[in-house]
Amino acid sequence: MSAYSAEAHSTNTCKIKLPIGTPSLPLLRLLSLFIFFACSVFLVPTVTGCSNGGCQILESCSAATDCGLGLYCGNCPSLGKTQPFCVRGQATIPTAIISGLPFNKYSWLVTHNAFSIVDAPSLTGAQRITFYNQEDTVTNQLRNGVRGLMLDMYDFENDIWLCHSFRGQCYNFTAFGPALNTLREVEAFLSQNPWDIVTIIIEDYVHSPKGLTRVFSDAGLDKYWYPVSKMPKKGEDWPTVNSMVQNNHRLLVFTSDSSKEASEGIAYQWRYMVENEPGDPGVEPKSCPNRKESKQLNSRSASLFLMNYFPTIPVQNEACKEHSAPLADMVATCYKSAGNSMPNFLAVNFYMRSDGGGVFETLDRMNGQTLCGCSTVAACQAGARFGSCKDIASSNTTPPSTTTAGSFSGMRRKSLNNGLLYLIQVLML
Repeated sequence: MSAYSAEAHSTNTCKIKLPIGTPSLPLLRLLSLFIFFACSVFLVPTVTGCSNGGCQILESCSAATDCGLGLYCGNCPSLGKTQPFCVRGQATIPTAIISGLPFNKYSWLVTHNAFSIVDAPSLTGAQRITFYNQEDTVTNQLRNGVRGLMLDMYDFENDIWLCHSFRGQCYNFTAFGPALNTLREVEAFLSQNPWDIVTIIIEDYVHSPKGLTRVFSDAGLDKYWYPVSKMPKKGEDWPTVNSMVQNNHRLLVFTSDSSKEASEGIAYQWRYMVENEPGDPGVEPKSCPNRKESKQLNSRSASLFLMNYFPTIPVQNEACKEHSAPLADMVATCYKSAGNSMPNFLAVNFYMRSDGGGVFETLDRMNGQTLCGCSTVAACQAGARFGSCKDIASSNTTPPSTTTAGSFSGMRRKSLNNGLLYLIQVLML
């Protein structure tokens, strides 16, 4: 879409030669109507009142560079919003506003199947047949404020790989790449951002002895490891984020395999957190059931709460709709189901897609309510009493910048036959 100016528009013309003589009046009217519609196709103005980084959230844009810091130029056809406008693309890091609280008082953005990236090249030589859940690299996800990664790890090719597979086995057509590559991205981020904490939640199909221990060590992540022996096991508060940073305990790792806690010192996920049902049950309005492996959501014997919010079959074009009003409603439902406890982790697909503020605005509201009793974390004031909120500008502005900027390249789409996708998903369940 080209830039538009009033001067340029005034010189645009649409000339159509017709091989006929002088038309009758009815025919002339019909031809005039035809010319009007024909010309309108080519002369649709693309004027915007802003450009060069001056456009705020929800304002029209024609290129990524039009939008302000923390925004990108997108749209949401599933809600009838086909023209591009500035959409929020980065999270506010709550500890940059209110620090010093226990880790379990904060809410963080998690990417479901963070490694399952659209357009990721095949490293096995086989055409990949699986679902995709994200659109940018893990490095970019972290730069945009993601602080939790869901990773599916398997034994494959005498190594540990990330696969989006089924029935506990990785195939060359479901494989994405060695886990070491992604874990090295996490290590690079932690080394470059010494105040940040990252959580990794592993769907664990690794059976090789000490396989996980080895790959995390090879990635250089053992120096950031939060010891399982120090994790609260009876629902107590976690240490403060400040103390975790001071001790360099900035990587939390959880596994779905209960045996790994004793054999490798990796925390068994459901001993430390409650979790709602993933997939379609997790997006059903007015319902927030616990996952079968998890304790009841209102249990007080685990101090972390993982909220899954993604459908069974991920569809890129629908994500912006899912991340609008239904997301906020589901957070409220799960909050009540958990006995008025706010989720600590919000896991989504295609995290950047929305009709405006999306998951980022929802997280701001979650953190605002929990950390300071305000409608958004942007209204929190360090050192002020709970409920003392500062005046903030309209939500129709660029979000506060508290992250190292990532990027988003646009509206990529990839699809497979729906019947084939559904069959694969059934096998994966």
